[in-house]
Amino acid sequence: MAGTSSDGPGAVRVRPGTIEINADRGPDERGELTVTNTADRPIQIGSHVHLPDVNTGLDFDRAAAYGFRLDIAAGTSVRFEPGASRTVATVRLRGRRRVPGLQLRGPQPSGAPLPAQGA
Repeated sequence: MAGTSSDGPGAVRVRPGTIEINADRGPDERGELTVTNTADRPIQIGSHVHLPDVNTGLDFDRAAAYGFRLDIAAGTSVRFEPGASRTVATVRLRGRRRVPGLQLRGPQPSGAPLPAQGA
């Protein structure tokens, strides 16, 4: 904000330049999906949500999205207006790759690997 100091407590200090998120991800860990909002209200997807578990008002290839999340900065989201379509970048989940999900589908096999995108 204009006229606001950025030197006080809680200040966020970053290097000048552009930050590339997920820069270490290879092509096999990235993808794209076209998502259409078929609902009558806007729907948002947060940065760390497992894509197949999002609101069913969003139409896209959920099988291809298994094991992926949006390739956006942590703490952000993408908003889909009613009737609108957009292509979004996706990135494979990392870490222990356990996805409890938002929907109650029953337990997943213990230690079962998530399939490759499009599998």
